[in-house]
Amino acid sequence: MRLLLSISLFAAAMLCNAQVSRLGTDVTYAVEGHAETSDGDYAPFWFSNNKYGLSTLDPHSGYVRASVKRAIEADSTRQWAIGYGADLAVSHNHPADFVIQQLYGEAKYKGLKLIVGSKELPMPFANPELSSGDMVMSTNARPIPQIRLEMPDFWNIPGTDGWVGVKAHIAYGWYTDNRWQRNFAGPNKRYTNNSHYHSKAIFFRIGNEQKLKLTFTGGIKVDCQFGGEGWNLTQRMDDNKIIDLSYVNMNNGVKSYWNALAFGGCDPNDGDFKNVEGNHVGSWYGNLNYKGKGWSVRGYLQHYFDDHSQLFMQYGWKDMLWGIEGHLPKNPFVSTVLAEFISTKDQTSAVYHDATPQFPMQISGKDNYYSHMVYGAWQHWGMIIGNPLLISPAYNNTRLIEIYHSRIKAIHLGISGNPSKSIHYRVLYTHMRSWGTYDYPLADTKHANFVLAEMTLKPKQLKGWSLTGAFGMNSGDLLKKTTGGSISIRKEGLIK
Repeated sequence: MRLLLSISLFAAAMLCNAQVSRLGTDVTYAVEGHAETSDGDYAPFWFSNNKYGLSTLDPHSGYVRASVKRAIEADSTRQWAIGYGADLAVSHNHPADFVIQQLYGEAKYKGLKLIVGSKELPMPFANPELSSGDMVMSTNARPIPQIRLEMPDFWNIPGTDGWVGVKAHIAYGWYTDNRWQRNFAGPNKRYTNNSHYHSKAIFFRIGNEQKLKLTFTGGIKVDCQFGGEGWNLTQRMDDNKIIDLSYVNMNNGVKSYWNALAFGGCDPNDGDFKNVEGNHVGSWYGNLNYKGKGWSVRGYLQHYFDDHSQLFMQYGWKDMLWGIEGHLPKNPFVSTVLAEFISTKDQTSAVYHDATPQFPMQISGKDNYYSHMVYGAWQHWGMIIGNPLLISPAYNNTRLIEIYHSRIKAIHLGISGNPSKSIHYRVLYTHMRSWGTYDYPLADTKHANFVLAEMTLKPKQLKGWSLTGAFGMNSGDLLKKTTGGSISIRKEGLIK
């Protein structure tokens, strides 16, 4: 709460220094009630995942949510643009009874934008409604409060006549799941508190949509979890250095912020095998877009890396997310179709070895995606920050904050449409197989099918009102079978 108060005061000071006379205009509100129930031990997979963490695994749950915001687009004709938002929820059978989902202020000057606080951020290139999720930061976990400086739109590089553009961001933030980690971890189990967050990315656009229908966009994004405090950390069995890891005060000074940016330093429990400080994850992106008259198609890929071993090409890029997305000409049946194939099975093979006097060659394998010896898993409030198909720690009945299904292959399909101006639907289907992990292999592969069918009605006679109903189902032996339904009622409008 102290952190959120500090963020709010900082955002308020930033906003008050701007032209405050317009901050009370173009303010919108939204109120929503949501309830869901199912017949299994867990809620259907797509009821719980890719909901920005405002979700639960419990089969019977609900929440009431209210938000007030001023979109920064309200000042689109001004050099200085200002936005802010507050989004709160009271929930039942969720990890927290009261949730500050969003609380932020933002200001934009020409091509630069500063965001301070906790805000639901979009994925760089993934469809937020149909995709299985980004490999680094999807819409699966609660927003992380942060200070973020970004170029939100592509800036045309001078001298290229609009054919080459660039956008980028850098951010530092703070995790808010201290209580969840303490409560979830069993006796003498590993957990961390007061961790810090860092993110950086640069993307390029090659092509001019005004002159050529084909464009390429791509780049790299790297995130990091660092600092904080650790309890009951583990040590490598072949490490001869004796360290008390029952409680470790991680590096939290200014130097740690630099190490997060520059891949420097080391963690206190690295012992004889020094590595970089913190839990670094990243991905390369590539998108090829073609826009026709009233339709478009996009092919895309992501190559995820969990450390330096797959940052470049020395081990080959066997693990990828491949996707294709098409937007069809206007019709009452299908508007968008999407298909993705995900493979994370290789992870530079099952062999891992650091150089030693007896064996001076280093073999950087066994990457163990989303896992880390200090921070347990790339997660926030129990939900994976990246792609949810690698199964979040919240599902673990071992009370360990770890990943047990990082080696997977999956096919994911999605379609959406607008049969009329007042009706919208989407359907998701996912089939996946898991080999477990190299440390926790499965004797036999397990499989799962996840289904979601959702429809939203917005009656013309009831301006601002919407009703959403959904059906969800899990089958297979990876997660327990379940079938359920949900309903949401929402009212939104303009305050002033």
